[in-house]
Amino acid sequence: RGETMPKVGYSEKERVQIREALIAVGLDLMTKQGIQHTTVEQIYKKVGISRTFFYSFFPNKEELIVEALYLQQPQLIEYARKLMNDPAISWRDKVKTFLHSLCYGEKYGIAVLTMDEQRLIFKRLSRDSYKVFRDKQLSLLHAILNSFEIEADTEQLKLVLNLTLLIVITCRALPENLPLLVSEASDGTAEFQMEALVDYLEKLKCKPIL
Repeated sequence: RGETMPKVGYSEKERVQIREALIAVGLDLMTKQGIQHTTVEQIYKKVGISRTFFYSFFPNKEELIVEALYLQQPQLIEYARKLMNDPAISWRDKVKTFLHSLCYGEKYGIAVLTMDEQRLIFKRLSRDSYKVFRDKQLSLLHAILNSFEIEADTEQLKLVLNLTLLIVITCRALPENLPLLVSEASDGTAEFQMEALVDYLEKLKCKPIL
């Protein structure tokens, strides 16, 4: 079968709707099967457009991935708030549950970049796009920490972001990308890192900024 041909003359409103559909479908597939296993073909076929028409919206898959991650951000904030509203578990366990969900994203319907995907995406992002991504990332973390009753300054945010990403990378990169680490101890390593990060976050929670 040949490609689905786009109709002639889409209105601006229709193009906006198609773009939004591509991002939403992309995120849905990524959360179910992982970013690495989600292809451009799967996305445009599910939306019902051609490959050529897809590339009139996004120059490559990486640009769509970034937009899908932006779309996911409010969902992550809502997830953090939902955890905080659960009276059945302690504050520490709420934070650990959130971190655990990031490490094993697909099991919890969360799209998370692998190390290889991070490298590829940031090679293709322009300097301006990278700055937007980083700003959005820090804003997301700020909102999540607020959900956990933590107020952090900019330097603390950057530290927490690095520590969180290191935990996720440790979980997701073993053993292929970190062969010198013992893969059988990956879960225990991540657990230790989570406990250490929660200790730090608990100190921030107890020492609000004046």
